[in-house]
Amino acid sequence: MRRLGPIILLGLLAAAPLGAQDREVPYWATIRDSASELNMRVGPSADYPVSWVYKRPGLPVKVLRVHESWRLVQDPSGTKGWVASRLLSPDRGAIVTGGRPVAMRSGASASASVRWFVAAGVVGKLGACVGGWCRFTVGVQDGWVAQSRLWGASEF
Repeated sequence: MRRLGPIILLGLLAAAPLGAQDREVPYWATIRDSASELNMRVGPSADYPVSWVYKRPGLPVKVLRVHESWRLVQDPSGTKGWVASRLLSPDRGAIVTGGRPVAMRSGASASASVRWFVAAGVVGKLGACVGGWCRFTVGVQDGWVAQSRLWGASEF
């Protein structure tokens, strides 16, 4: 009877990663920091041709469908294609949208002091979003950015 406990525990631990891959779509993900390149393909297999190559770790993507170890994703420009799930991270990230730089503020308010300006196209780590403002970290710079200027910060 005592030996059964560790076996059950081992089974539960082994099942946890499988359950984590069965997320309800759509959901947000980012390109893994360890992925120097991520190939987007026209279908869910390495047998399909590559349609795009990403070289931008941390770039947010929206996962639209799941097929075995492949994910149909949409990038910030609206391009859709299939990527290997092992090259995606569940970490939340965002990219600054719009043509002009956006203020990164000291608090979640338009009246909070400006710390930095962040250019459109900059990718960063996404923190909590409150009242239309999101915590956003780019390298060592950290502050609050208007949620409307961040692709990857919406619920869907």
